[in-house]
Amino acid sequence: MSVEKKSFGHMPDGREISLYLLKNKAGVEASVTDLGAIWVGLLAPDKNGVMADVVLGYDSGKEYLVNGPHLGSIVGRIANRTGGAGFCLHGKNYVLEKNDGANNLHSGTDYYDRRLWKAEELPEENGVRFFLESPDGDQGFPGNLKLSVTYELTEDSMLLLTYRAVSDQDTPLNLTNHGYFNLAGHEKGSVLSHEVQIEADFFTPSAADSIPTGEVRTVSGTPMDFRVFKEIGRDISVAFDQLQQAKGYDHNWCLRHEPGEFALAAMAREKESGRCLKVYTDRPGVQFYTANWLGGEKGKNGSVYEDRDAFCFETQDWPDAVNKPHFPSPVIKAGEEFVSRTGYQFTVSGDEI
Repeated sequence: MSVEKKSFGHMPDGREISLYLLKNKAGVEASVTDLGAIWVGLLAPDKNGVMADVVLGYDSGKEYLVNGPHLGSIVGRIANRTGGAGFCLHGKNYVLEKNDGANNLHSGTDYYDRRLWKAEELPEENGVRFFLESPDGDQGFPGNLKLSVTYELTEDSMLLLTYRAVSDQDTPLNLTNHGYFNLAGHEKGSVLSHEVQIEADFFTPSAADSIPTGEVRTVSGTPMDFRVFKEIGRDISVAFDQLQQAKGYDHNWCLRHEPGEFALAAMAREKESGRCLKVYTDRPGVQFYTANWLGGEKGKNGSVYEDRDAFCFETQDWPDAVNKPHFPSPVIKAGEEFVSRTGYQFTVSGDEI
């Protein structure tokens, strides 16, 4: 176990961007940066012990400053979409940036992932903690928010993310990591042959603008049913309105675990390499996204990422929950510390977890 720090470029104002490497005894290596607290890479062995980077990304901090798809990003204050680019809290209306038609996506274009966070190395935990202060009015949200995200790489090859936040006013908060995965290797192309399982009996369907309608619908009898392992590509092109309007999967699944319980949320596996991914979280939902809009993004080592060359498991509150009182509330109370954990565990077929 070790923490190694390297230069990763510079901000436009000259401040240095750093890359932190976390390694365990199995040879798994995670890389994260203080630019946006972004998850940059993850080297994992296949069934023959051959290592590959299974997280899409870029070669330098400079490239992350124009990270259109939010590869590996920490997203906040509200990840995902907010209908009408605003919300009402305690009788006061708050206006957000309209950066997705009439709606708000990932809290507007003053993104958390374009900011340089403070960093603290945690060698005993084989981790690093990043800190960000988001002032009252930042992105349109109320309250001075103090936020930290800790990455720890465990000996059983789980990258554990711990989110902590406290605000001096009630404020909505919905944090996620927007990691893009390809278990064959980041540069290996389509993930449609990957198999996925999601621990959910219901999902939240969306309107044509990707804002949830407010309905909570059963997955039974629909292409959204991933209660047992299924190839991503099996149903992705069927004539189903939810898939057609999103160009594939880009929806929230309502996880069946108890509120606040750290439990299995989703799994993925790739047959040829034998690599497997298990995702654990205490969040009520997971956004399963099949990278439907990558469209030729230039990535690491000269790679070109096309649509559906990756998938995302974004653990989070249900989208637009701030505008839907019957959804689990994303509002944190003034002075009360918010703590949440999500773990991404990488194994190979046959491993005991």
